[in-house]
Amino acid sequence: MKKFLQFLLSFGPGIFAIGYTIGTGSVTAMIVAGNNFGMDLLWVLLCSCLFTGVLIYVSGSYYLLTEETALFAIKKHLPIGKAIAIAIIVTVGIGQWNSLIGILGITSNVIFEILVINFPELEGHKYGVVLGLAILIMSIFYSLLIKGSYTMFEKVLALFVSMMGLSFIFTLFFVMPLPTDIIKGLIPTIPQVEGAGILIAAFVGTTMASATFMSRPLFIQGKGWTEKDFKRQRTDSIIAALLIFTISGAIMAVASGSLYGKGVEITHVLDMSKALEPSVGKFAVSIFFIGTLSAGLSSIFPCLIIVPLMLGDYSTGKLDVTSKRFRIITGIGSILALSVPAFGFNPIKGQIFTQVFNVFALPLVITSFLILWNRKNAGLPSNRWVTNVIMVGALIFSIIIMVNGLKDIF
Repeated sequence: MKKFLQFLLSFGPGIFAIGYTIGTGSVTAMIVAGNNFGMDLLWVLLCSCLFTGVLIYVSGSYYLLTEETALFAIKKHLPIGKAIAIAIIVTVGIGQWNSLIGILGITSNVIFEILVINFPELEGHKYGVVLGLAILIMSIFYSLLIKGSYTMFEKVLALFVSMMGLSFIFTLFFVMPLPTDIIKGLIPTIPQVEGAGILIAAFVGTTMASATFMSRPLFIQGKGWTEKDFKRQRTDSIIAALLIFTISGAIMAVASGSLYGKGVEITHVLDMSKALEPSVGKFAVSIFFIGTLSAGLSSIFPCLIIVPLMLGDYSTGKLDVTSKRFRIITGIGSILALSVPAFGFNPIKGQIFTQVFNVFALPLVITSFLILWNRKNAGLPSNRWVTNVIMVGALIFSIIIMVNGLKDIF
């Protein structure tokens, strides 16, 4: 286990990219997409992961070559940089705290539904038990946060991410969609049904997480990497993007192969475990429980700390995980995270709806990195046309997805 953990930690800050992008929001969006549309949205996932990989590479490389973190550089070099940086903090912060609300709702409901299987008498006390579980989870994570360090966060994330990935990839060996369905899924089409725009926006919001790109320089700083680690940073970016695509694609494929076309309606958390029943039978609930719980727990740390990290980035350009401000803001985030359990919202709808907000920050974040990456006399690579073309594609893609999501919302 020690050697396995060392292997995972060798990936570097990329483990945080996976933590930000593959949480219960991603699991929910992928399973609902696979159930409703089969593999038709695979092209959205492929584009999102390609753009994510390049933006992770650009944000990390910019820091290594200039020693400037994202928001600090935006404030310093962009026209009206302070206003843009504040707008990014607000939009990304709201998006990630919304995601945190949905994550805690799904996670606490998963644990409750597992408990009900073994203790049926709890069924009539759902509200109190779910809220109690949510408070317990956030109390544990908050106590770890105020006592933790970058290295500790990285180890916890590595463990949860590996459990999540292995759970869903293992199941893929039993349920695999037809190759023709996979090929068709790579052809860009938007299903003409009600709610497709919102689902796709949630899909992109959870995969192309702006917080991933904004926090990347800070986590590289926490890792202690320098310009000598440029190639290592590039490899880490590629591995992160590939793992995001592999794990997310496996979840969608499992749902498509076992649920698509069968008229299954997903309204409760454990309804999603039906995606695993054809392959692993009575172990479906257990495997789904491990995978989804790991996905949720692996995302709580990153989502909870993003706001104080961005404020530290804006003010000093340093990784801040020990200050009084960090403890106060993460405490506020922990309380807000209890919204879904406290108000008794449907965790499935709550999770998808909260993910939609993540897509609104994307155009502004991508535009900022595009400008920074093309600064003159900044010591940046001379041959940047490939990354520039992909970032322009990412910008156009994010605007289209955002507009479609807004249409469906209104």
